[in-house]
Amino acid sequence: MRDLVRRIDAATPPDRDRALDALRALAICGVVLGHWLVTALVADSGTLHGESPLARLPQLTPISWVLQTLAVFFLVSGRVAAAGYVTHRARGGGYRRWLGARLVRLSRPVVAVVAVWTVVAGVLLAAGVPVATVHTLVKLVLSPLWFLLVLAGLTALTPLVVRLHPGWPAAVVAAVDVCRFALGGPGWLGWVNVAAGWLVPYCLGAAWARGRLAGRGTGWALLCGGAAATVCLVCWAGYPAAMVGVNGAAVSNLNPPTLAAVTFGLTQCGAALLLLGGLRRLTARPVVWAVVAVANLYAMTVFLWHQTAMMAVTAVGLSAGHPLPGLHTRPDGYGWVLARLAWLPVFATALLFCWAAFHRWEQSGRRRGGAVVVRQGCPTAAGAVRDA
Repeated sequence: MRDLVRRIDAATPPDRDRALDALRALAICGVVLGHWLVTALVADSGTLHGESPLARLPQLTPISWVLQTLAVFFLVSGRVAAAGYVTHRARGGGYRRWLGARLVRLSRPVVAVVAVWTVVAGVLLAAGVPVATVHTLVKLVLSPLWFLLVLAGLTALTPLVVRLHPGWPAAVVAAVDVCRFALGGPGWLGWVNVAAGWLVPYCLGAAWARGRLAGRGTGWALLCGGAAATVCLVCWAGYPAAMVGVNGAAVSNLNPPTLAAVTFGLTQCGAALLLLGGLRRLTARPVVWAVVAVANLYAMTVFLWHQTAMMAVTAVGLSAGHPLPGLHTRPDGYGWVLARLAWLPVFATALLFCWAAFHRWEQSGRRRGGAVVVRQGCPTAAGAVRDA
């Protein structure tokens, strides 16, 4: 293990900002833990359907403030994509080649999960599993793909984003919300915010790549300004306090994104900028950096298969013959929360099995010499960690 840590540390260029990788790893971990904690598969009358503990326990709403970390991921993605594109162009590279390389890395893990679940869904239906149950499972698996579709679209727009001020997409989100909520506009108009809402932190990342977010003052301004705006929107404009979708709620801050989700994202971006110094000192430690580097190498595998891991444990638990607390029961009390926390290590173990089966799909799309190369399941110092 010490040799592995040493090789990963040696493979890292001295000019790499390790804090970016740490932020990305924290963002992915937040999404995974958030889904595992606020998604309940309830066994009822022979079927499984999804429920959220936030619907019955609104006191848990602050959990969504900590674990809904998508804005941080888009901030880092915009920072890395903009810097990478500028460097690629400076070396004489073309847009198509740059974009193709990035999209291949995103698409290969998706192909694996879609192929597997196409077979699984067919087998479940053929075995007589209720259509409602299969629909619930497939929806949980495929719902995270919207994130990758948005990321792919924003990546394709990077040459334009590097010139775009984040205030413009924020204004679009505000205008759409006014039309929807104040003027009685059509609900479908909100889907414009799927692109515009996440374009805000992505644009901030591109501005960061240009050196526009230098200094802790910017971080504090985003943190305090975003927090104040979010409090005002929740307390006086009728936006929900939860930053994730809640079953049965009239309005979701996330599906599609609202102005409150955007202002909250600005709060998270400010916090991320303020954490950079501490993260740089922390990731200077070889052991910590090894964990962060490996987490980034398999970020898409973890993201795409974490719901499958939870559902696999749920399915195996059904063999007990009766609903298991925190796994199949309604999330209607703090007993469920404690039981669900006890299940988290089991979900993580199942995810480890998924990783063992499918992590090579993510690695096969990487350029050797451009990232830590994975051979026989172990990262080796075969090249610089440039764009993990």
